[in-house]
Amino acid sequence: MRLFDYIEQGGPIMYILLTLNIIGFALLFWKTFSLIDAKKHFDGTVEDLKNRLKNLVDINDSDVALNILKDEVQITVHRLESGLNTIKIIASIAPLLGLLGTVIGILSAFRVISDSGLSNPSLFAGGIAMALLTTVAGLIVAIPHFVGYNYLVGALDDFEIHLEKQVVKEVYGKKE
Repeated sequence: MRLFDYIEQGGPIMYILLTLNIIGFALLFWKTFSLIDAKKHFDGTVEDLKNRLKNLVDINDSDVALNILKDEVQITVHRLESGLNTIKIIASIAPLLGLLGTVIGILSAFRVISDSGLSNPSLFAGGIAMALLTTVAGLIVAIPHFVGYNYLVGALDDFEIHLEKQVVKEVYGKKE
């Protein structure tokens, strides 16, 4: 059986899951490459933040400077974080959509039984197959998005901490 046959047999929920999977993987790749690019240009980002900080405040007023630094780092990291919530939503709703497909498939199977009895088991099996396929598809979509989302969140947290420490070191000449 080909992949398209499975998708077709799973019913309309499978098309929704397929669409979410395409969107989610596009976002995962985009965010991964954005993070790689940000790491590649890390020194330039540090220099830019350092210059903005020097232009905004007297460096000797360390409390104000550190607060502005944290705000500027947050703005920089926020750009990298955009799109992550969509990945998290896909990871969260994919199993629920799979469950919805399961319920629809079971209802379809029971409808066949009530309409024609058990005289045609292949019709009954079609509803059960739809139920199982959507459950599997929901998990197949959810698991890599869940893993990818958590990896990216951890990597961005590390990037943020490293960025903040490096800017403080560059501005004040010490580690904080």
